[in-house]
Amino acid sequence: MSQDFVRNFCIIAHIDHGKSTLADRILEFTNTVSKREMREQLLDSMDLERERGITIKAQAVRMFYHSKSGQEYIYNLIDTPGHVDFSYEVSRSIAACEGAILVVDATQGVEAQTMANVTMALAQDLEIIPVINKIDLPSADPERVKKEIESLIGIDCSDAILCSAKEGTGVPELLEAIVKRVPPPRGDLAAPLRALIFDAKYDSYKGVVVYCRLLDGRLKAGDRIRFFSNQTAFEVIETGVFTPKPVAEKELAAGCVGYFCATIKEMGLVRVGDTLIHEGKGKVEPIPGFKQAKQMVYCGLYPVEANDFDELRNALEKLSLNDSSFSFTPENSLALGFGFRSGFLGLLHMEIVQERLEREFGLNLVTTSPNVVYQIMKMNDEVIEIDSPAKLPPTTGIKEIREPFVTATMFLPKEFIGTMMDLCQDRRGVMRKMEFISENRIFLSFDLPLSEIIVDFYDKLKSRTRGYASMDYEHIGYREASISRVDILVNSEPVDALSFMCHQDRAVQRGRFVIEKLRKLIPRHQFPIPLQAAIGAKIIARENIPPFRKDVIAKCYGGDISRKRKLLEKQKEGKKRMKMVGRVEIPQEAFMAVLRPED
Repeated sequence: MSQDFVRNFCIIAHIDHGKSTLADRILEFTNTVSKREMREQLLDSMDLERERGITIKAQAVRMFYHSKSGQEYIYNLIDTPGHVDFSYEVSRSIAACEGAILVVDATQGVEAQTMANVTMALAQDLEIIPVINKIDLPSADPERVKKEIESLIGIDCSDAILCSAKEGTGVPELLEAIVKRVPPPRGDLAAPLRALIFDAKYDSYKGVVVYCRLLDGRLKAGDRIRFFSNQTAFEVIETGVFTPKPVAEKELAAGCVGYFCATIKEMGLVRVGDTLIHEGKGKVEPIPGFKQAKQMVYCGLYPVEANDFDELRNALEKLSLNDSSFSFTPENSLALGFGFRSGFLGLLHMEIVQERLEREFGLNLVTTSPNVVYQIMKMNDEVIEIDSPAKLPPTTGIKEIREPFVTATMFLPKEFIGTMMDLCQDRRGVMRKMEFISENRIFLSFDLPLSEIIVDFYDKLKSRTRGYASMDYEHIGYREASISRVDILVNSEPVDALSFMCHQDRAVQRGRFVIEKLRKLIPRHQFPIPLQAAIGAKIIARENIPPFRKDVIAKCYGGDISRKRKLLEKQKEGKKRMKMVGRVEIPQEAFMAVLRPED
């Protein structure tokens, strides 16, 4: 089919504005999926996505649409996530499209992630089709939402499509608008192959399955291909498209979105954002990649059973191909043994990766406290980055410590402005901007330390605003701060896995919280166990676990008091000796409870 009858587009929106439901209706109206196979959130194939009601992985699907003029068109749709932690998936999808459907909730209006995703789409010069969804709800106000889109984003909404993805209202008009407003791809079929790799996954039978968008040329089974970044060459064994199940095709042509399998066994050879070319076909310019995902949150992943270390490594390697935005390097802990230091885009991303490792690979894991990357300036002005408290150099050699800051943008009803400002200022935030976007809604912008928002800030934001507020954040660099490492000592020995970095104002509070929790979880021994939180040599909090007291004089019925005294003195000496040589076994549950991120 000619490129003039191909349309590549993605759906972008804030969380819960109806992206996946709209994708379901488009699949139905184009008869891509039969009624018997149809189910809600069809493109959300992972169990985790269906349980949480969120999209985690972008999904591609090819559809055939017969327009009102009678012409048949090929639609290549990519459904994208809405959560801030998965914005890298959106950037990859946008790079493979010419147009974007912007879905905005008719009751909630423009939200934080709406702005972030539209900014990415406009930067790539995509044609935006505004769709105002959920018009069937009693509280829907499409006219207000149109004004918000025009004033905040600057897109003309005179021809915005009013839609109810749940009932199917407005979907036929949207399908016609895609034909008229999304430009066809402009690739040269006769030119040498150039394809952008925008995703990949591992298949036990086929090896690495690579998702690509062809900009120029053709790709078919038997072709010799080369990756531009590492110059490795392979032979293509299968090409195909998603409908939404993978279906083999004879060839992929310029303008197509599809997949290919080659004889690729090593997972590290495929890089998302790389350019694919034919081997030995002259010089070809690489496609400009897109912004690489930058890990913002780090934690340690350790197997509960030490023997599972190799299984954990294999699982991380397989998962990193499907999700190239997290990193991992081996590390060793005295308390937890061998594991990996892993970097993630945010806390939800960390939870999803951990849950996928446990579900898909059957692993049982312990996760250490999440922390951010700090910049350390040494006395000789050398700057190093550390992602773990254990890597902090001695304080005598440190000139200053810098922590990452973000600009957080929030949309909320005006009645919650006081409680939100209190929350942000409590987290060391500095207000940048505040403006009314309508009579009842406010836009707030704060500069905040990333370490203050990665753990429970989002939960607090939702609970304090009864779920009406939304937030997005962007990294803006590093700033100097008073940061200390808090060590946890059990029986006067530091436990490296429980150490954490913290602002000095919060060090006592957080140190006390950890040792109070440990006091309840570590079982009593035959000797007293002191639990301490310390910054350097200074103890900032302490708790004691009392010993068991064995009644050694129970067998003495009456008689001389000296006999009882002798037994008590003997017990006292034994306990003193036991305290010197005895080791405190910290149960796995204690680590899991103390290190659980939501705490």
